[in-house]
Amino acid sequence: MTDTYVGSIDQGTTGTRFMIFDHSGQVVGNAYEKHEQIYPNPGWVEHDPLEIWENTKQVIVDGLADAGLDAEQLEALGITNQRETTIVWDRETGKPVHNALVWQDRRTTDRVEELQAEDKVEWIREKTGLEADAYFSATKVEWILDNAEPLKLQSSRGDDLRSRAEEGELLTGTIDAWLIYNLTGNHITDVSNASRTMLYDIEALDWDDDLLAEFDVPKEMVPEVRPSSDEDLYGHTDADGFLGAEIPVAGALGDQQAALFGQTCFDEGDAKNTYGTGSFYLMNTGTEAVSSDHGLLTTIGFQLSGEPVQYALEGSIFITGAAIEWLEDVDLINNAAQTAELARSVKSTDGVYMVPAFTGLGAPHWDGRARGTIVGMTRGTRKEHLVRATLESIAYQTRDVAEAMEADSGVELNALRVDGGAVKNNFLCQLQSDIIQTDIARPEVDETTALGSAYAAGLAVGYWDTVDELRDNWQVDREFSPEADAERVDKMYDRWHDAVDRSLDWAREDEAEGDE
Repeated sequence: MTDTYVGSIDQGTTGTRFMIFDHSGQVVGNAYEKHEQIYPNPGWVEHDPLEIWENTKQVIVDGLADAGLDAEQLEALGITNQRETTIVWDRETGKPVHNALVWQDRRTTDRVEELQAEDKVEWIREKTGLEADAYFSATKVEWILDNAEPLKLQSSRGDDLRSRAEEGELLTGTIDAWLIYNLTGNHITDVSNASRTMLYDIEALDWDDDLLAEFDVPKEMVPEVRPSSDEDLYGHTDADGFLGAEIPVAGALGDQQAALFGQTCFDEGDAKNTYGTGSFYLMNTGTEAVSSDHGLLTTIGFQLSGEPVQYALEGSIFITGAAIEWLEDVDLINNAAQTAELARSVKSTDGVYMVPAFTGLGAPHWDGRARGTIVGMTRGTRKEHLVRATLESIAYQTRDVAEAMEADSGVELNALRVDGGAVKNNFLCQLQSDIIQTDIARPEVDETTALGSAYAAGLAVGYWDTVDELRDNWQVDREFSPEADAERVDKMYDRWHDAVDRSLDWAREDEAEGDE
């Protein structure tokens, strides 16, 4: 019998990866393509959806070639994606009416401040578990329908975008829905991605009519919501399409929920932190949606076919790995691998703190007008101090969220499972353990985002029978335990708060306009 596998499309903020996994959860094929980051104005971030789709097809073909496999050897495809990033496209032609607005995009901050002024923040939080923020999809869809007119596709009637949306001619969705549509022709999203739109009631498990009305998003536009692992399948790839085979598309998870799933955090109290462009700390809270009093989000973790939704608390940190990319952009380092060597070459930052609020601050601060700040520099400050301060900022932001998580959940953190590209850096992992004062566990397969969506798809088609099989696959690569003096760390952490205070409420609308 021919060996079979499960494929995972991992569509991220900076690129698209395709990974193929065997039954033991090991990687047998891998391919990656970057896509362009588009910055039309300060604080605006866009992607080209057609470029992402072309890259997706390419990495699937390349990943199969890397593994030496035929498409027919894939039992299922899963999708994981950068969340909140929003596309509006033509139902008939499949062409986007505008570039995707990326989760980092801040152009709708004014709209969010209107909601705050109208005392609608708590109303939104009660329904969605989310803060009112430009981060989420609702204001992005609204902006595209109101402002994409110059780029619209002409319909036969020549109507404006809003009229076309109401007539059902336009569809919207996050990246998972865009890929499912292109792979299968069906307009579907999963519960985890729906929960990130600020349009979905996470306890009623349905699109909320009042929220749709608030943001003027016709219900005809939004996708059907399905379980994250769906035995009824989202659809199949086209036998006459680029793969030349009918492969079930059976699982989807927003990237951070996928990492939670890939880290086998199936039980209440299990927690993980993923270090990518940003960092996202999630704790499984079981079948109860735990509300936050400390600036965290209440979100849907995942749902298996025929089972109740599992909820999570989430701390969303907007910039962590992207801060290391910034060090490259300004020529302080040549590549990310240099950071550990440079940071280790000095005993401390010499009092320098870096707050990487390049796109505002997320949890637990939620300040869309915060901006990147470096404080404490002297003539003796060298690039080594700045590099170390940048790595420390990743660890401090994680501690901010960990303390909020413990306060909301009442669960004391004993160990944190970590994943993502940055955890290959042993110095950062040890630093994180020291600053958060808890054990850090790094798994053998650190691409747990892709693994999580593969698990979801594989469970749906019976490639794996139970989640216990997946637990057996999880293996520790290395553990890190605190080595630094706790009292000294606490003093450094207190000073971090002073640095954060200086970054808050920095951006001003008139200044942004002056740069355009």
